[in-house]
Amino acid sequence: MKLIPMSDRVLLKWVEAEKVTKSGIFIPETGNKERPFMYEVVQVGPGKNDKDGSLVTIDLKPGDKVICGQYSGDEVKLDWVEYKIVGYEYILLKVEG
Repeated sequence: MKLIPMSDRVLLKWVEAEKVTKSGIFIPETGNKERPFMYEVVQVGPGKNDKDGSLVTIDLKPGDKVICGQYSGDEVKLDWVEYKIVGYEYILLKVEG
């Protein structure tokens, strides 16, 4: 099944929190209850037309890591995988490196 977002929507998949810090310290399950809001881009919609009729494309591609608002978008579960669908304007930043 192929999932294709419409308009300026972006399909995201939750990135699991690190269990070990960069310095090598192990983080136990009880200390990691907050779900991070970092996601991996799965698919990107074609974009949306502005008021002049020009297509405004989305500057993301599958595999990019992003952070979006906690309560933005809609969560869906397909084939036991959780996804989040958000409008492009609710993506707060792109994570590089």
